[in-house]
Amino acid sequence: MIDRDTRRRRWLPAVLLPTLALFLVSCSNDNGQNSLAPKGKSAHTINNLFGPVFWVAAVIGVAVLTATVAFAVVFRYRPGTNDSPKQTHGSTPLEIGWTILPALILAVVAVPTVKTIFDLAREPKGHVLDVTVTGKQWWWQVEYPDAHVVTASELHIPVGRPVRIDLRSPDVVHSFWIPELAGKQDVIPGRTQKLVLRTDRPGTYLGQCAEFCGLSHANMRMRVIAQTPADFDVWLRGQQQGPVQRYEGSEVARLTGEKYQCINCHTFDKSSQAVYGPNLTHVGSRTTFAGGSQELNRQNLTKWVMDAPSLVPMQSKDCRKGPAPAYTCVGMPSFTKNTPPDQPVMTRADADQIVSYLLGER
Repeated sequence: MIDRDTRRRRWLPAVLLPTLALFLVSCSNDNGQNSLAPKGKSAHTINNLFGPVFWVAAVIGVAVLTATVAFAVVFRYRPGTNDSPKQTHGSTPLEIGWTILPALILAVVAVPTVKTIFDLAREPKGHVLDVTVTGKQWWWQVEYPDAHVVTASELHIPVGRPVRIDLRSPDVVHSFWIPELAGKQDVIPGRTQKLVLRTDRPGTYLGQCAEFCGLSHANMRMRVIAQTPADFDVWLRGQQQGPVQRYEGSEVARLTGEKYQCINCHTFDKSSQAVYGPNLTHVGSRTTFAGGSQELNRQNLTKWVMDAPSLVPMQSKDCRKGPAPAYTCVGMPSFTKNTPPDQPVMTRADADQIVSYLLGER
């Protein structure tokens, strides 16, 4: 027979460990992706639904758990007695009660939920900004079709103006999520999904892909930069310009085009062109690169140009040896080794020259 102290030692960890886990989760720092701190119109709409539904669910959860514990204690087995509690099977009032009550609760929750769904799907009115965002493995391509501008992993928007986003994917399922501005929206190959963003607060809002899409899924990030209308217009006009430095006929063109074949995936002088890899015409104006996972500075960019696979967690070792299946690689090869044999080894001088051009340094 198990004594009382032994039983206490057994159930104590079962109680303390979940409590400790809950405490540690609640200590998460502010990472800029807090859906409970809405700063956009859509996010406020979702939060207004989440609050009441959460408290309804919490009350029901506490009531069910309390009843479960109470019945377990009251009707527990007692040595020396075989009496069973009175059975209520077939009680018409109880059957009707626990059928109608959940139905009423679900109806109360369903009405505001359906209303919120229609509110979020409603077409925006007024001076709407149209943007197309394409999820790729593993970065976001951002296009402003009316302005003929293509950029990557950073979405600039003007405050106080609705932004209608067409979401597309040429490969696998992604999910576009900027928690402080709007809810998640899956990006389905072969379909165009819609999402509306609007905020009245200038600032930078962080997001990421929320649907597993391959080995580098966790590095597929996005940031929305909300600016005053004047600042946004200045940024957009700057993106419409050509490269800061001449590309055609330059030594950089020879390196990226002939020697290292960068132009197979990128463009450096046409900010309106969408290509296989990110458009790099104005990469120097961005704050991040590599799907938004790396801070844009000379040191990081030089490492990436020479040996991109070394900066990607979980990157397949095959990527450092040359061509490998697309689902195992970011796409950028390593130029630090002569593999395959026909691939040139990049010198530090070549890398510095390419990076200086990308950053617009003369």
